[in-house]
Amino acid sequence: MTGLTRDDIRAAVTAGVMTEAQAAALVVLSEHRSGVRKHIDGLDEPFELFKGFNEIFIVVGLTILYLGYAGVTGMTLLGTTQGYILGIVYAVVGMGAVIGLARYFTLKRRMVAPSIALSVMSGLLAGQFGFAFAAMLDMNTPGALTTAAAIVAVLLSVYYLMFRVPFTVALIALAVFATAFGLATLGGSFPDSLRDIFLLSAGGPFAVLTIVLGLIGLIIALGFDMSDPHRVTRRAASGFWLHVIAAPAIVNTVALTLFDAGGIGGQLLLAGFLALMALFAVVIDRRSFLVAGVGYVVALAITVAEGQAFFIILILGAGLVLLGAQWEALRRGVMRALPRFPGKDRLPPYDLMTRESPL
Repeated sequence: MTGLTRDDIRAAVTAGVMTEAQAAALVVLSEHRSGVRKHIDGLDEPFELFKGFNEIFIVVGLTILYLGYAGVTGMTLLGTTQGYILGIVYAVVGMGAVIGLARYFTLKRRMVAPSIALSVMSGLLAGQFGFAFAAMLDMNTPGALTTAAAIVAVLLSVYYLMFRVPFTVALIALAVFATAFGLATLGGSFPDSLRDIFLLSAGGPFAVLTIVLGLIGLIIALGFDMSDPHRVTRRAASGFWLHVIAAPAIVNTVALTLFDAGGIGGQLLLAGFLALMALFAVVIDRRSFLVAGVGYVVALAITVAEGQAFFIILILGAGLVLLGAQWEALRRGVMRALPRFPGKDRLPPYDLMTRESPL
């Protein structure tokens, strides 16, 4: 009999053979019995969009089904063409159908891609409900957008509690961002351009909102991570998707502000900031946090840095390749060098000899 791998344990959790708590306890027991991890493997971030082509087949069917329902009922991204009462009814009926489908494809079949598709459809239907509700209250466009975004955030939170689909966390975060920006516009502020959303020196509260919400998202993502340091449950996957949303909000805001400062000083500060972000990503063992942030920095370099863009992209690309090739060894060295700090023992393990056995 061959030994079980982490992928086997994740598959067992997905199939309902064992609970997430049992899986985490089994991993901890196995690693403590091994005494020391000679080769740190199997600790890559769990990332799965689909398990096979049958899931893609089902997603295509679900998409066509949703589009057909939208066409028959006259629903659009901004509500319905048949009045707000019917818009609310159609949205509620649609959400009921999505919940029924999720009970089968998510809870029973444990499928990944159909679960993600149903989460997206749940968000769209929640938005349509929100727009129809705003139309019933005769709200103006900013008010309707803000109301719809808030309703999406609330209903998707309920959906997440029901089905625990990790991707839903990313949709909730986006809805929260939209709600916060909507409330800012209701207060009389409005960004003159996309730069105002990320540029701290710009007028208006949008850049501050962006970085504050990004930091809040990061804290919540770290909470998910620390509750599952061995990355075998859906909490770790939820943290993954939240890092993907939080990182650009933080990195993009700081990077664009430093780009705007210009000069050698600004470039050096930006390089130092990116180095700190890379170190932070290594410590928390989240490649997704670094990739999501750097991806936006590359886009900024192309649109803002002009002549220096390709030099910056060259350096960033070389850095990512080096980190990817030596991530585990680099993390082991960094974590051993760092002194004990609150939460260090709740981060993904790097050397089991530093952990005390609970047995």
